[in-house]
Amino acid sequence: MKKGRVSVTGKAKTIQKGANDMISNQILQDTIDGIKAISRVDLCVMDTEGKALATTVNNIDEYESAVLSFVDSPAESQVLQGCQFFKVFDDNQLEYIILVKGENDDVYMIGKMVAFQIQNLLVAYKERFDKDNFIKNLLLDNLLLVDIYNRAKKLHIDTDVRRVVFIIETKHEKDTNALETVRSLFSTKSKDFITAVDEKNIILVKEVKPNETYDDLNKMAKVMLDMLNTEAMTQVHVAYGTIVNEIKEVSRSYKEAKMALDVGRIFYNSRNIVAYNNLGIGRLIYQLPLPLCKMFIKEIFENRSPDDFDEETLTTINKFFENSLNVSETSRQLYIHRNTLVYRLDKLQKSTNLDLRVFEDAITFKIALMVVKYMKYMETLEY
Repeated sequence: MKKGRVSVTGKAKTIQKGANDMISNQILQDTIDGIKAISRVDLCVMDTEGKALATTVNNIDEYESAVLSFVDSPAESQVLQGCQFFKVFDDNQLEYIILVKGENDDVYMIGKMVAFQIQNLLVAYKERFDKDNFIKNLLLDNLLLVDIYNRAKKLHIDTDVRRVVFIIETKHEKDTNALETVRSLFSTKSKDFITAVDEKNIILVKEVKPNETYDDLNKMAKVMLDMLNTEAMTQVHVAYGTIVNEIKEVSRSYKEAKMALDVGRIFYNSRNIVAYNNLGIGRLIYQLPLPLCKMFIKEIFENRSPDDFDEETLTTINKFFENSLNVSETSRQLYIHRNTLVYRLDKLQKSTNLDLRVFEDAITFKIALMVVKYMKYMETLEY
């Protein structure tokens, strides 16, 4: 901790007046630390109740009454208790009080510079908030078509470029390390947007160049995965939708990415990257109504379910499918005799009337296993 710096306890406070999630205490602290390093003058940024948000002053509590007196005065700057005080406004709403220790002209000039810098931060973060708010509403289909184009124009967001939506699902809620890592990768590119609409998912709305393909998107997803695993020390799943050509279609790409995330979670849990355009048969099953699924399972297994099979049988079935119904290779990988595998398959055929060595029966059984997985997933959502 730097000399003379007072730690601001608790979570970083944000401006709530007029816009949420704007300038954090950490940004304010970094700003005044930098200014103090240059000017060698102690400073403090306070709220309108006299509480320090960021400071290099040790005995800041001594000035609380002076700040409250200054807040109620019509003056925009004032000398009190050997310090210069300045007001910072946002749309005529008083947001911050700047305190600078000292009374001479140089201190006054430093105070004006700090107030100017904080004012610029407010403008920049407000614009960022406005864009973030727009993107969230765009993803959630909360905007009329005319509003989409009008607001995009005001915020200087291109409406007719190629874009795709990535969803990064983190293991823990509010994973700030993961969020900052994603920001470090893409936030410097002003045409990309990083936001969140829930606690566990980070959303990247990425501009796609004319020559970029889905192979390039998969490479981007791999880069995100590797960076988050190594730098943020967190395991994530990445899903993405299809490339859209207009801003009004961005919500569609988001819905596709959400669906890809769900389908991957149900059917392909070994995959860390799932693309909407590569969901296979999982896409079809995911869209089946539950009554139809239950009817299908009853038709195939009557009063039984794949869950009723013992672990040995399920392992044999899965390994048999992994090896494309090859008896010799499956028995080798299971470390069992070929005849033992044939015996297990015969036993399964007697109980289900499905012979996995027959292609049509194997497909039916594979689909049934996937349908059961889907039904289980849907049951968890009901509780």
